[in-house]
Amino acid sequence: MRETTGVRRGVRRRPVRPAGWWYDGLLLAALVGLTVALATGHFLGLDRAVADWADAHRPAAAYWVARVLNYLGQGTPLTLLAAGLGVLVGVRSRSIRPVLPPVAAFVLTVLTIGPLKLWSDRAAPTASIKPPYLPEADTVQIFHTDGPYGVSYPSGHVANSIVWYGILALLLPALLRTLHRPVPDHLITAVRVLPPVIVFCTTTYLGWHWLTDSIAGLLLGLLLDRLLHRVPWDEVPLPGRLRDRDRPFISTS
Repeated sequence: MRETTGVRRGVRRRPVRPAGWWYDGLLLAALVGLTVALATGHFLGLDRAVADWADAHRPAAAYWVARVLNYLGQGTPLTLLAAGLGVLVGVRSRSIRPVLPPVAAFVLTVLTIGPLKLWSDRAAPTASIKPPYLPEADTVQIFHTDGPYGVSYPSGHVANSIVWYGILALLLPALLRTLHRPVPDHLITAVRVLPPVIVFCTTTYLGWHWLTDSIAGLLLGLLLDRLLHRVPWDEVPLPGRLRDRDRPFISTS
């Protein structure tokens, strides 16, 4: 039987790289700066030029390849996959803790990505050829479109891919340890890096987001990812009724 004490040692944040809050502040400042720049008319020409280039260089084969790959950034399937993996790791490790990261990621993304999209009120590049059939000059404007179609900034696909693949990269090593399998560092790096890069490129190439939408999604996703990875999931205090299911899953097998 595990020995328990009435006093819990201080909870320490997990390390992130680069270390320190300065990088988080830099990401936030870059996101705010990009939003202000767009609101004052900067980078709109760049967005239009990239979208026009993509429209002119999108043969059918490339379109379908990009469309299939873009599914890597679908928020709902990623949420369900991360939740399922958290439950599986929790069952194998006899702990409730592996479920906490997917729950926290879901709450954090819901409270940030969606509200920012509604607040920024920006249409997608395709808004000129499908409802609401805006003039091309209007589609690129931020804080401009009035209606449910103006939810392009920041890119939810890009932000979600960074957050959710970060959670998968957190849970996958824990699952492999319960199976007594080695945890290849290159595999974890690939899980964290490749899907977001693919989603960033495809969502812009398909004309579903402006280039700066994807950049904003990248900045926001990295910021949320760092916040989630700072949490010491093995040490977060749990209610008394869950004390028999609070085994660590990151620091131990």
